Amino acid sequence: MTGRRFRCASIWLLCALLLTSCSSRRIVEMPSANYGDRVKSLVLHFTAIDYAKSVDALVVEGGLSAHYLIPESNDPSDPGGKPRIIRLVDENKRAWHAGKSYWQGRHGLNDHSIGIEIVNVPECERDGGMAPSLAEHGSNRLCIFPDYDPAQIEVVIALVKDIIARHPDIEPTAVVGHADIAFDRKNDPGPRFPWFELYQAGVGAWYDNETLASYWKTFNEHPASIGLLQSALHAYGYGVIETGIADTSTLNAISAFQMHFLPWHVTGEADSRTAAAVFALLDKYFPEQNQALLARYAKEQLNQTADSYPQQQGQIDVIAPELAPSERVFVNDRYGFKSYAGRGELIIEADQPTSAKISVNGELLSLDETFDADSTYRYSLARRTRTGINTLAIADVSPPSAQLHIQVPYPVLRDNTQAYKSQFSAVDALINQDIEQGFPGAVLVVVKNGKVIKRTAYGYQKRFDENEQPLSHPQPMRTDTLFDLASNTKMFATTLALMHLVDSGKLDVTQPIQHYLPEYRGAGREARRVSDLLSHKSGYAPSINFYDPENPLGERFYSQSKQHTSELLITQAPFDSGNGLNATYSDTNFMLLGLIVERITGMPLDRYCEEWLYQPLGLSKTLFNPLLKGHHKDEFAATELRGNTRGGRIHFPHIREYTLQGEVHDEKAFYAMEGVAGHAGLFSTANDLAVLAQMLLNGGGYGETHLFSSDVMNAFVKPDNRFWSYGLGWRRAANGVNRWHFGPYASDQAFGHTGWTGTATVIDPALDLAVILLTNARHSPIVEEVEDELQFTGKQFETGRYGSIVSLVYEAVLTNQTKN
Repeated sequence: MTGRRFRCASIWLLCALLLTSCSSRRIVEMPSANYGDRVKSLVLHFTAIDYAKSVDALVVEGGLSAHYLIPESNDPSDPGGKPRIIRLVDENKRAWHAGKSYWQGRHGLNDHSIGIEIVNVPECERDGGMAPSLAEHGSNRLCIFPDYDPAQIEVVIALVKDIIARHPDIEPTAVVGHADIAFDRKNDPGPRFPWFELYQAGVGAWYDNETLASYWKTFNEHPASIGLLQSALHAYGYGVIETGIADTSTLNAISAFQMHFLPWHVTGEADSRTAAAVFALLDKYFPEQNQALLARYAKEQLNQTADSYPQQQGQIDVIAPELAPSERVFVNDRYGFKSYAGRGELIIEADQPTSAKISVNGELLSLDETFDADSTYRYSLARRTRTGINTLAIADVSPPSAQLHIQVPYPVLRDNTQAYKSQFSAVDALINQDIEQGFPGAVLVVVKNGKVIKRTAYGYQKRFDENEQPLSHPQPMRTDTLFDLASNTKMFATTLALMHLVDSGKLDVTQPIQHYLPEYRGAGREARRVSDLLSHKSGYAPSINFYDPENPLGERFYSQSKQHTSELLITQAPFDSGNGLNATYSDTNFMLLGLIVERITGMPLDRYCEEWLYQPLGLSKTLFNPLLKGHHKDEFAATELRGNTRGGRIHFPHIREYTLQGEVHDEKAFYAMEGVAGHAGLFSTANDLAVLAQMLLNGGGYGETHLFSSDVMNAFVKPDNRFWSYGLGWRRAANGVNRWHFGPYASDQAFGHTGWTGTATVIDPALDLAVILLTNARHSPIVEEVEDELQFTGKQFETGRYGSIVSLVYEAVLTNQTKN
């Protein structure tokens, strides 16, 4: 009995344990109101291959997939022979149909979409000789799209309606094509897909025609900016980055949008019809975003022609009495200005009859008793000025309500070469000796204390033929010969443009590069600042040979199109080292800086520099692509004898094989950037560069033209905190570190640059001195490899090595300072 009771107790205990175990696994339902469906989008594709091949691609292991496949009628490869719904992947599972994709804030749409593959086979061709791009849109891609089978579309509509009924989170604007979510690499379901027919059946989005017409008229009269259109496309759902330029990605997005909503107008152009369609859709489906964008549009129209930056004229350009005077009495209405003894001018305008006392260097000027309104008065300061900083003081402006507009221009160059003709005999002897021994030619200009004290041409601007033989009638060098400045472009185009933009408040060099180039992101790009590019600390390698498909980075980095090169620079160019670890001189830095100038100004780099820097200074011979702007090749110093071939030793597509004269030598600038780049492409004369050098010695202006303040200039030319041989862009003498360029006598304030073609500039504020040495050293025969590099004979002469010439110029100036 005891044993039986024990057995019964054991059974009851086991049952109790089992019951307890079962109850612990029970799931208690407690529904939350905070949830959403996984599926947010419906993506429609065409297969681009027939039914049988589609099955292989979508069903066999190792390929792609979709949730559904819809065959078409009369496909010989289809045993079924008619449209029908074939389920490939359960809707609750993830199919591999979208790939890298974006729509309405979501990346990787495989995770939250349903994909339908529709059998439809376009005929597409690609012209591989035009560009290496694999984009589905563009001039190197041709597709002939067939109509869709009507019976097939009926099946698609029925399926799509059922899917949307099961997944209510799929909004009308989230019924999209593969091209919409991956426009840089896809074009399906193509412009023949009947999106409007689906809309009429209650599926997907479409605009109202009256709204479209209204926006079309608005944008026809006042076009929307490309940046606004980019922002509008992004607001609707496209993965477009607002860059403010019609980059390839944006044009691809526009093509995809047009195939969906303007299938009769697939141009890839950002025109008024496209803008109208985007805004009509936003008006209907996203009214709040639409209103914000329209407010921006109105503001842009108001500001389109306005330039809020007041242009300063001269080094002093003030209103007296000061509108906001200091409490410190003797700092008001007092100014310093640079001049030279016996030079200078004062310009005065009054808003009403006005009298005032004006003093220069403590001496009261004998001026008219009263300045009449609306008249301009010019007074010579020749008897009052001295070399260096001069003082200007204005007092007793009467009546108290009157205002005087006071201006003092910057110093301009004067010619004084005759007085110093014999001073540079050692320099002349060295250069002429090199010319006798085979050096091609040079022009030397020296500026001292506001005067050109040396201006001499030596040798020949073209001396050899393409076979490295002396010409029977070589072209003599002239003082007005134009030179390919090579990397002096970095300074006298890009850096000057950046300095001008800083002065006008349009650029802050401490900002991340991404602030100005929004698509500059990934791989550490977000951490790089504009100043890192200027001081060569960004970590880029010295160069990327975009022009050559066999470049070290591979064919992906091959480009002979400026737009494609620019996009590679901004989004793909790799770093060679960490940010700020070292200073590695790099053309890539300045190619990017040139693009920043273009992005900020909305103008090509050449146009901005020529219109805003050179033309105001009267410099008509400082320009990019001169042969396209009315100049003849005989005006130029020749560079390499056989194009870019190094005497036939180098080959790449479209390489030039003739002597270069008036065309930029630099391969990246010529082939990959259409002659205009931030690192090379500028041509100029020694005379024009002398004006630019004097402008810098003046602290940022010349005559009545002000380009930037002395504060901006000082910020750019001061030494980097770690790498003293660099400023912001400018190369520095750095206490002898760069004596190969600046010679041994340059002050610690000296700055300048060199150019691969044989150009060197030195600007030394401490001595009020500038040296411009322009040579065509590369216009010379090639010496076989020396230390694994091909050498030009011109670079073996002292004239082609810069430092000796600069050194002799300094010696001539320093030993004759009393004359200067």
